[in-house]
Amino acid sequence: MDILTFSPEQIKAFILIFIRVSIVLFLLPIFGSNIIQMRLKAGLALIIAGILCTVIKPDINLFPETLLSAANLILSECVIGMIIGLMIRMFFTAVQLAGQLIGFQMGFAIVNILDPQTGTQASIIAQFGYWIVVLVFLLLNGHHLLLNGLKESFDIINIGSIRLSQGLFQTVIDTASRMFVLAIKVGAPAIAALLFVSAAFGICAKFAPQMNILIVAFPIKIVVGLIFFGLSLQIILRVTKGYLGSLDTLLINIMNLMKA
Repeated sequence: MDILTFSPEQIKAFILIFIRVSIVLFLLPIFGSNIIQMRLKAGLALIIAGILCTVIKPDINLFPETLLSAANLILSECVIGMIIGLMIRMFFTAVQLAGQLIGFQMGFAIVNILDPQTGTQASIIAQFGYWIVVLVFLLLNGHHLLLNGLKESFDIINIGSIRLSQGLFQTVIDTASRMFVLAIKVGAPAIAALLFVSAAFGICAKFAPQMNILIVAFPIKIVVGLIFFGLSLQIILRVTKGYLGSLDTLLINIMNLMKA
């Protein structure tokens, strides 16, 4: 298809769709990673925007004519993208938090690696759990739900308009609070097992003070932590399935709350 044959209305509609797609895509936990080159992200955003142009017909009257209206449109789309990305990122953060707690109990608090997504240090167990849940998320077609939610956002929220209500903030806070509960559920087997191991070695230190508990306990806690973290992978699978089952409803509710 020759781009020169596009009408000005079609180009305006494509630009409006591309703005939201690129902002949301760059803020998602998977596609927004720093390990993906910026050119690949831009190309993917162009492809998705081109596909959505065939099924979405935005109001071209919303196309900004002045610099102030353009800034307002981009700011509104940034807020929409940040909220949608935050709702999805919280689930992955919950698994990372569970891995962080397990790694701390195993004694891996001083053994951290650089997180390529955020550029900060993170626990090895947290990173391992994160990439496991990413693979499960993709295997269960979670990215299809993200693309469908992106398409639904154009039907619910007008381009360049957003409403920040108390109900929206309350929903975000409730979702964040469930993140900590989810982290405990995922890491409960390993955390409980390591707690019992620590208690057992504490008793041993009381009855056999000549034993070097630090040297003996460290490798045992690592083995126990890895075994029970492996058993927790089944919990991650079930939790991810439950999360994906409610993701569509969560995104639609969030979008309805943002609808101006």
